[in-house]
Amino acid sequence: MYKIIPLTMILFFNTILSQNDTKMIKSIHEFSVTDIYGKNFDFNKIKGKKVMVVNTASKCGLTPQYKALEKLYKDFKDENFVIIGFPSNNFLWQEPGSDEQIAEFCKENYGVSFPMMSKVSVKGSSMHPVYQFLTKKSQNGKLDSSVSWNFQKFLVDERGFVVKSISPRTQPDDQSIIDWIKS
Repeated sequence: MYKIIPLTMILFFNTILSQNDTKMIKSIHEFSVTDIYGKNFDFNKIKGKKVMVVNTASKCGLTPQYKALEKLYKDFKDENFVIIGFPSNNFLWQEPGSDEQIAEFCKENYGVSFPMMSKVSVKGSSMHPVYQFLTKKSQNGKLDSSVSWNFQKFLVDERGFVVKSISPRTQPDDQSIIDWIKS
């Protein structure tokens, strides 16, 4: 009898804790941010779309990925897919410009038409809440990761849940990404 009571208590508390963990899991659709033009961007408006979130920089060896990102966006934007760019200056100060300068650079050099957000921090103590969501399993329910460099990509499904983190060196038009978009 006395052995049953502690076991019952353990099961009860584990159930309570797991229910609380489930409540902590978020969807990207819960976020609202400022875009590169200073306007509100509500992730709720992209419900039902697959999303690639990518941190960008204008003075990086990987900056030419903007070209492949733009092509991918144009090829699949009508198939419930969107790319969201977040400029960041976290890696060797490779994105020093203002939002206005970044927007001009992206448009002038790569014709970027996918949504670009205001410059944010993607790591450290000042990490933006969207990136906290993308990198912390306690918030996204899928994986713990870190942003290792500019142009790291996160794939988010139609329901707003993180699916995968992809290396910065992987090209945006990699066949595995295209297969995921089409699936």
